[in-house]
Amino acid sequence: MSTVKQQGFESFAEFYPYYLQEHQDPRCRLLHFVGSWLVLGVIAAAVLTSNWMLLWLMPIIGYGFAWVGHFFYEHNKPATFKYPFYSLMGDWVMFKDILVGKVSLK
Repeated sequence: MSTVKQQGFESFAEFYPYYLQEHQDPRCRLLHFVGSWLVLGVIAAAVLTSNWMLLWLMPIIGYGFAWVGHFFYEHNKPATFKYPFYSLMGDWVMFKDILVGKVSLK
């Protein structure tokens, strides 16, 4: 899926199982999911109001929710610190997988 090699992973397909392993606690997955919805809401609000300064909130909201999940529930470091591109891709693939029922919030 991606041609960017990151520290030992040849592809995103190889990385994603590792990413899911780092998100075993359903509370962590829920926080990622809520954060992703809120990021989409910020994008929508920015477009609807033409207030592009709102876009500065995206990383604060997205990473804020995710990092709370890792620090307080998973007790691990977010993959973002070591695999930034694959981790961002993983956030959105997991979001999609939760929406379609492939990954559970339970």
